[in-house]
Amino acid sequence: MKRNRGRTGRKRRRKRLQSFMHGVNCSHKLEYIKLKKWLKDRGFEDSNLRPAQFQDTGRGLMTTKALQAGELVISLPEKCLLTTDTVLSSCLGEYIIKWKPPVSPLIALCTFLIAEKHAGEKSLWKPYLDVLPKSYACPVCLEQDVVSLLPEPLRSKAEEQRTMVHELYTSSKAFFSSLQSLFAENTGTIFNYSALEWAWCTINTRTIYMKHSQRECFSLEPDVYALAPYLDLLNHSPNVQVKAAFNEQARSYEIQTNSQCKKYEEVFICYGPHDNQRLLLEYGFVAINNPHSTVYVSSDILLKYFPPLDKQRDAKLSILKDHDFLQNLTFGWDGPSWRLLTALKLLSLGADELFPS
Repeated sequence: MKRNRGRTGRKRRRKRLQSFMHGVNCSHKLEYIKLKKWLKDRGFEDSNLRPAQFQDTGRGLMTTKALQAGELVISLPEKCLLTTDTVLSSCLGEYIIKWKPPVSPLIALCTFLIAEKHAGEKSLWKPYLDVLPKSYACPVCLEQDVVSLLPEPLRSKAEEQRTMVHELYTSSKAFFSSLQSLFAENTGTIFNYSALEWAWCTINTRTIYMKHSQRECFSLEPDVYALAPYLDLLNHSPNVQVKAAFNEQARSYEIQTNSQCKKYEEVFICYGPHDNQRLLLEYGFVAINNPHSTVYVSSDILLKYFPPLDKQRDAKLSILKDHDFLQNLTFGWDGPSWRLLTALKLLSLGADELFPS
């Protein structure tokens, strides 16, 4: 009898297939061993979640036990979180405090990430930095010829995002230069545009919401960012519900699931009821079978199917523009949105209905 043709062979094949479907455990890899030890030194211990590689979602976390609705998925101590408090307690703190006009909390975190990445082996955050993505798929990172292939209005949103990050970099150059005494290498080389783009994407795609009190050393922009090592390996699914918040008594950030999860399956959280355009813009991916999927209707498409000889056309457009009804016009699974229906209704009105005597 040939090898693997009998019952034992079938069991082995079934086991391999099942393992592939559930995900491939990656906790034996050196970077994750170092990360878990680093987190343990800061008070975090978890025996139920394992880093794994999944066929559909890539890197994520699998559970080694079945999770029930209402169960705690993860509790990450405050000492493990990277916030503006972390930045202010570092060597960057005194430079941020004395800089005028104040930098934003976002720039403070970006600066810290770039500086720590540059520090290499000397960085206290190296175990975390080593597992962060080296690059991102957000539109801000795409080449212009790729962005030009995106459909409207996604293309316009992507270009707005690129412009915003470029302006953020330009406006922060003077602050970066003020840090020169901290580095042997020229700050222009360390804090270049590529470095800021990477840091911005890291914060934009991976932070959890954690509100901090307003401080004079920062601009008036909300200070709501926190990077959460290991927790940020949890991927998004629009089909799960979770409760996530900072537990003031336990001084830890906790996630509680409202969904069941079988043993050895990937554990998901939900970033919010986002459509795929929002997911691509903010996180660099789209969700399969997304119940929040929408199709955006641009104003050009909208007007294409209405008579150009309509004498009230300009007046109708003026009304729609004044009331911001030429943007965010969508079709969802349940049909056209209220905004789209309102715009269509207005464009369909006759002269006597638009301006009744």
